[in-house]
Amino acid sequence: MFITIPLEPKQISYLKGNGMLLSGEEVIDSYQAGKGNMNVTLKIKTNKRIFVLKQSRPYVVKFPEVPAPLNRIEIELKFYNEINKDNLLACFSPAVLGFDKNAWLLAIEHLDKGGDYLWLYENKNSLNKKVIDLLLTYLKKLHQLPVTDFPINQEMRKLNHQHIFVLPFLPDNGFNLDQIQEGLQDLSTMVKDKPELIEKINLLGERYLKPGDVLIHGDFYPGSWFETEKGLKIIDTEFAFLGEPEFDLAVMLAHLKLSSTAVSELLRIIESYPLKNEILAQYTGVEILRRLFGLAQLPLSLSLEEKKKLATFAINLIMNEKF
Repeated sequence: MFITIPLEPKQISYLKGNGMLLSGEEVIDSYQAGKGNMNVTLKIKTNKRIFVLKQSRPYVVKFPEVPAPLNRIEIELKFYNEINKDNLLACFSPAVLGFDKNAWLLAIEHLDKGGDYLWLYENKNSLNKKVIDLLLTYLKKLHQLPVTDFPINQEMRKLNHQHIFVLPFLPDNGFNLDQIQEGLQDLSTMVKDKPELIEKINLLGERYLKPGDVLIHGDFYPGSWFETEKGLKIIDTEFAFLGEPEFDLAVMLAHLKLSSTAVSELLRIIESYPLKNEILAQYTGVEILRRLFGLAQLPLSLSLEEKKKLATFAINLIMNEKF
């Protein structure tokens, strides 16, 4: 059963049958919750409450031509279940209200009066140091969790691998970047025409696919950070797996740089959470480049010249393997 907007009577009956709608609860309204890329996400307003339904499809919802594993919604559930064993991490997560594997459907708490941090890319905003330190607190605690049996999530990692380490760097990848910004296609040749750079990116991609021993979020960027009246929440955990902590921190650093955070602040973050600098630098560089030249574009308010400077910065991180 695929949920739709608005919910159909048979879908409402289904939700009553699987217990996601409580006794005496009637649906008043249903509408899209946020601008999710991977899954269908709906806010359900009833006569008693508001909650969120997330459902995976056999494709990426924003890009239906891109296949994706259905079990990613179960990965999100297992991630929440795992970190909810820790009192501090549990404070950063929405409450899980129900799960239906037959429909790949997850019900979670509605986060009141909040929103994600995608506004960071607009007008070159900087993130408050207090929020940065909260994000670091979350990552440090997450990466210290004693987890050994989390699913390998290999199909989602393969999907991510293609869009991070492979497709953005192919000369003929089918992405018409000039539709994003005139001249961006030509600019992308500054990475596509560098064999030594591509080789390093390929090696890093192989490293990404290898099993690790640390539970990581897997997509730790501003779209997964959610501010609410109850404080900062971390959402959209379907890319989670046992990997390297450097990957999570690198994604965070890359997006802070993309939103024009000063290098001095990036260095402060690195000093406060010391990891393998060479791996951290390379992952950061690749994440910047794939967001400039890949399919997963961001609402960046940057000129071509500014993007060129960012790409040069990223290339130096990958080639020199240090900040």
